[in-house]
Amino acid sequence: MGSPTNEAERLSVETQHLVTISRGFWMGKFLVTQGDYLAVVGSNPSDFKGVTRPVETVSWVDATNYCGMLTQRDRAAGRIPTNYVYRLPTESEWEYACRAGTTTAFYLGSSLHSGQASFDGQYEYNATSGTLTNLSGIKLSSTTTVGSYAPNPWGLYDMIGNLWEWCQDWYGTYPSGSVIDPQGAVTGSLRVIRGGDWYDGGGDCRSAFRGNDGPGSRYNGIGFRIVLAPGQ
Repeated sequence: MGSPTNEAERLSVETQHLVTISRGFWMGKFLVTQGDYLAVVGSNPSDFKGVTRPVETVSWVDATNYCGMLTQRDRAAGRIPTNYVYRLPTESEWEYACRAGTTTAFYLGSSLHSGQASFDGQYEYNATSGTLTNLSGIKLSSTTTVGSYAPNPWGLYDMIGNLWEWCQDWYGTYPSGSVIDPQGAVTGSLRVIRGGDWYDGGGDCRSAFRGNDGPGSRYNGIGFRIVLAPGQ
């Protein structure tokens, strides 16, 4: 987990370390869509409307509330075992799922070019040289329908761009040495966001890039995907 020291534009908070994930989980194939959110919560806060677009303008609190409501609904309907819950992924689960066994800057390889994902294609990225300006690149002005780009090797879509994704963890310093099932900082004021969004350049969409925001923050660049796992 984290980035190698020779990955261009890496941040000091991306220290590479070995993580073991000992508990299995299922992760959503897509970001939670506006149709998904509306069916559970009964409202749609998104700026860029469309039932198959990802829900955005949702806070960390909104996302965790959705998970709780969905858990109650699906338990009552017998769709999930009573000891299972929907929740946000931990930061380590997110990066593990994003990388899907790859070790390069992106699951696509060491570079990200315009048209490969939902990001600002005028600012491409290469792991050796960093940001590459491409004035003819595709500059998106909104989200795109989920699944519009190729998935990663494990069949997960939009792990690069489209929306930043809330993670369960408080944002903090990575642990030193090897760790098992890390849960992030014990306390904090910011929650982890991952993956980059439609507005950002390629460097912010790297598998190791760590973003953060206040748990009450809402804007049209943040959404989420969910995990189904046994309750802890």
